[in-house]
Amino acid sequence: MDLEQRRAWNENHKLLTEIILKPNEHFRALELFLHHHALLHSSKMSNECIPTLEDVVLERLEERTFRRYPVNAPDTKNSIAWHLWHMARVEDMTMNILVADGQQVLHSDHWLQKLNIRFPHSGNSMSDDDIAELSSHIHIDALFEYRIAVGKQTRQIISSRQPGEFRDKIPDRRIKRLFEENAILPEASGIAEYWSKKTIAGLVLMPATRHNFLHLNKCVRIKNKWQKQTSKSNGFETSSRLR
Repeated sequence: MDLEQRRAWNENHKLLTEIILKPNEHFRALELFLHHHALLHSSKMSNECIPTLEDVVLERLEERTFRRYPVNAPDTKNSIAWHLWHMARVEDMTMNILVADGQQVLHSDHWLQKLNIRFPHSGNSMSDDDIAELSSHIHIDALFEYRIAVGKQTRQIISSRQPGEFRDKIPDRRIKRLFEENAILPEASGIAEYWSKKTIAGLVLMPATRHNFLHLNKCVRIKNKWQKQTSKSNGFETSSRLR
């Protein structure tokens, strides 16, 4: 997914924003969403041949770059590991709790144990020590598999919406579930309040799509900065690559 494709993604997001609340455009919006969403996950998630933005992040990504924390970038200090995990958690809880009122993917197949971490929440308002712990301990392959599982579930949930349902507001009891399931830290309650004011369309347009787009772009910048810097300082020496 090159720069021109990213610009096209932004244009398509504007189009999706324009049509998603129109019942007569429902099936067009679904088709656009599915294409749009696929570009924000590994191409293995949708089995499409088009290189995705996550593919760009993972291509020749070195493990030390993946786990590096803090990164001291202009717009983030968090690791690529944290960003990929945070995107998956936010998509999982917003789609499965708030939209579908169902079970999170996280709890469907012992994912916390597979990920080798102890954090069931979104990562909002997470302490520096906990971010460092997650960045160094998270199981890489399990994280990629979890991302794919979340993405596939999202596509099923959104594809099952009926014309007019994108206008629906989120019931208060589903917001309460976020805290009951420790999906949101108490000190990050503002994000739950923000989501509570959204329609299903609003959750599709941010957590399921644009939120991922923004964080993946941060990952690209982190990767480019540190691997370029490492290459200059160490000649051709590289650490183990994830892909």
